[in-house]
Amino acid sequence: MFRVFLKLGLTSFGGPIAHLGYFRNELVLRRKWISEAGYGDLVALCQFLPGPASSQVGFSLGVLRGGGVLGGLAAWIAFTMPSALILFVFALFASSLSGAVAQGALHGLKLVAVAVVAQAIWGMARSLTPDLARAGIALAVIGIVAFFGSSAGQIAAIVLGASAGLLLCRGPAPAISGELQFPVSRRRGTIALGLFALLFLLSLLPVHGEQAAAAFDAFYRSGALVFGGGHVVLPLLQAAVVKPGWVTNNAFVAGYGVAQAVPGPLFSFAAYLGAIAKPGGIIGAAIGLIAIFLPGILLVYGMLPFWDNLRSRGTAQAAMRGANAAVVGILAAAFYHPVWTTAILSLTDFALALAGFLLLIVWKLPPWIVVTMLALAGALSG
Repeated sequence: MFRVFLKLGLTSFGGPIAHLGYFRNELVLRRKWISEAGYGDLVALCQFLPGPASSQVGFSLGVLRGGGVLGGLAAWIAFTMPSALILFVFALFASSLSGAVAQGALHGLKLVAVAVVAQAIWGMARSLTPDLARAGIALAVIGIVAFFGSSAGQIAAIVLGASAGLLLCRGPAPAISGELQFPVSRRRGTIALGLFALLFLLSLLPVHGEQAAAAFDAFYRSGALVFGGGHVVLPLLQAAVVKPGWVTNNAFVAGYGVAQAVPGPLFSFAAYLGAIAKPGGIIGAAIGLIAIFLPGILLVYGMLPFWDNLRSRGTAQAAMRGANAAVVGILAAAFYHPVWTTAILSLTDFALALAGFLLLIVWKLPPWIVVTMLALAGALSG
């Protein structure tokens, strides 16, 4: 299990949608670990839940093939380790980079973040806000986040979006194929869901004096609220680590740019943030990684035995449509600050970021190529 997912962790570039394609080719078509219909059901579950969808799919396939939680953990560790190590190493050396060329390259990474987040908003708006009701929810959320500008404001925006979805976004529930047959009992699923809820409630309580506990709460809370796509972790983490002063805006956006160039899950960005924030180093990176992935793992493990029953309920689907529309607004607000305000300092910056956006949208180049090109452009201009 570890060997198979390590290969995927080293080669899966392009974000969660691309990862799901790699998984399908390797594990459904080549190894036949799960049927096509079962894989489709599993992907639907992981896209419905908060958290990193590709990592949740990988963990669940590890549970299926490895006979339980140990198989799931082996799959998750192997898929996450390559990107986490790269970002941890970057965190160790980023602060020592100096000189015009190095600073220019770091600024190029910030321009990458502008292009990538703009691409994410473009795609998410088309799929998650396709009608007036959901577009209105997204616009209202931009105002809420702009007014409050904190983790509490983001949580309130998602709750209000889900509530609005119950009223405005009802529709037919999808057909059920009944293909999810995983070795997870309802009792174990209930325990996992209860642990998720308990840790989330604890993460909302103030922590005084213990930085490691505060960091765990911040990363766990961010991982628990990522609806609609991995890029939504950007505004959640920005509110969690930049606003308290643990990480500067410049370091945050530069690290996010590097995260686009590595294979594996985008959530590995937490290793970089944990390494440069207190308590820092390998301990901080481990806290960030475990805390941000844990809610998604608990949720998907807990929901495996209940998924077919839940998705037949129209109210659950309506609430999720509203919550997904809300996260489009949250990400749009973060696009302005800190991404745009940190990176776009001149007309040249705007031109380079626009070029990166068009390379991603029109030419459909892989993100790592755009990262390389803009970093080189930044270094040359520096």
